[in-house]
Amino acid sequence: MDFLEELQWRGLVKDVTDLEGLKETLKNPVTIYCGFDPTADSLHVGHLQQIILLRRYQKAGHRPIALCGGFTGMIGDPRPTTERKLLTHEEVLHNADCIKNQLAMFLSFEGDNAAIMENNNNWLGAMSLLDFLRDYGKLFNVSYMLQKDTIKKRLDSGISYTEFSYTILQAMDWLHLFQTYNCRIQIGGSDQWGNLTTGMELIRKVEGEQAKPYGITSPLITKSDGSKFGKSEGKNIWLDPNRTSAYEFYQFWLNTPDADVIDYLKRLSFRTPEEINALAASLEEHPEYREAQKALAEELTRIVHGEEGLAKALKITETFFRGNIMDLSPNEMREGLADAQKVSVSDGTTLIDALVEAGVSHSKSEARKLIQQGSVSVNGEKTTAIDAVLNKTDAVDQDFTILCKGKKNYIVITFDN
Repeated sequence: MDFLEELQWRGLVKDVTDLEGLKETLKNPVTIYCGFDPTADSLHVGHLQQIILLRRYQKAGHRPIALCGGFTGMIGDPRPTTERKLLTHEEVLHNADCIKNQLAMFLSFEGDNAAIMENNNNWLGAMSLLDFLRDYGKLFNVSYMLQKDTIKKRLDSGISYTEFSYTILQAMDWLHLFQTYNCRIQIGGSDQWGNLTTGMELIRKVEGEQAKPYGITSPLITKSDGSKFGKSEGKNIWLDPNRTSAYEFYQFWLNTPDADVIDYLKRLSFRTPEEINALAASLEEHPEYREAQKALAEELTRIVHGEEGLAKALKITETFFRGNIMDLSPNEMREGLADAQKVSVSDGTTLIDALVEAGVSHSKSEARKLIQQGSVSVNGEKTTAIDAVLNKTDAVDQDFTILCKGKKNYIVITFDN
C-alpha cells in the first residue's frame, strides 16, 4: 500500500477536500503543516496523533511545519460549549517556547526535508486592526462562517466576536505558510475541518484558482467505554516529564483496555501493518500476555522520554510488581508511588495507629491481626511485631515510609513537623 493508503488503514483519514488530487500531490515531496495552540506550557497525549502524523509525513519524504500559535493562543479555538479563559501575552509566549521545545523532540531538522518551526505571532502580532479588517475581513462572508460546526454549535449559548474571529486568523496562517513555504497541505483533528476549509477558501481568493491546497483531517481518538481519552485518574497525561513522569506515562499506555489497544497501535505506533497484525493475533490468542499493551507503552515512552526514561519506567514497573521496592532510589520510589494514598502521622506513631489512620484497618484489633498474619510490610520488610513504631529517622531519605498491605496496596507515610 502507498503512504495515503496506509494512513487510511491506520484510521488516520476522516475528511479530505480532494482525495484524488491529494494522492497525486503526495507522489512528490510537499510541505505540510499542523498548528498547536499554547493554552498550557505542555502538550499532552491528546496531541500525539497529530505530532506523530507530522513525523510520518517527514519519514515519507515530505517537509513538516509545526506551527505554534503564539498569537492565536491569545484567543483559542472555540470550544463546543463555553468561552475559553483568556491568557496574558506573557503566559502565551512562555507556553509557546515550551511547546516548541517539545515538538523539536519528534521532528528532524536536518536533510532536504528538514522540519520548520514557526510561531504565528511573528506575522499576526504586528498587524493593525485596520489591516486585518480591510485586507482579510472583507474576504469572509458572515453567512459562510455561521455554517461552520464550531460556530454553529455555539450560536444558542452565545459566542463572542473574539472566538468568532479565530477561524479567520487560522486561515491567515495557512495563507502565510503557503506564500512563504509553498505549504499546500494542512492536517488536523476532525474538529478542525471548518478551519481547514476556510483556509483553503482564503488561499484561492488571494492566490487564484490555480492554487491547489489540500486539507485532511483524522478522527479524534476515543475510548471504547465512552470516557475521555488522555486522562488518568482525572489528570492529563502530559508530554512534559516534570508534569507526568516516565513511569506514569508508561503505565497509562500499559493499562490500555484490550478493546482500544490495536486502534492506538495503528494510530500512534510506527510499527508496520504486519507487526501490528501479529500483535492483534497475540491479543486474540493470549490476552493475558498483554504483548500489544507492552509494545505500545515501550514505543511511546521511548519516543517521549527517551531510552533513559523507558529504562527507568521498566525498572520501577518490574520492581513494584516482582522485586524489592528498596532496590529503587528515593526519587524512583516517589515516581512509582505518585498516585498512592498519602497519610501524615506524628514521629513515633505505632504501626497499628498508622494502619488505622490510613484506613487500611477499621480498628486497632484488625490492624493487630493483619500484622500478626504477616500481611503488612514496612519499607519492603514484612513486620509481625505488634509494638512496631514508625520513626522519621528510619524513613526513606528521612522523608517518607512505605507501608504495604498484601502485594500492591501501598501507603506513603510522611511525618508531621
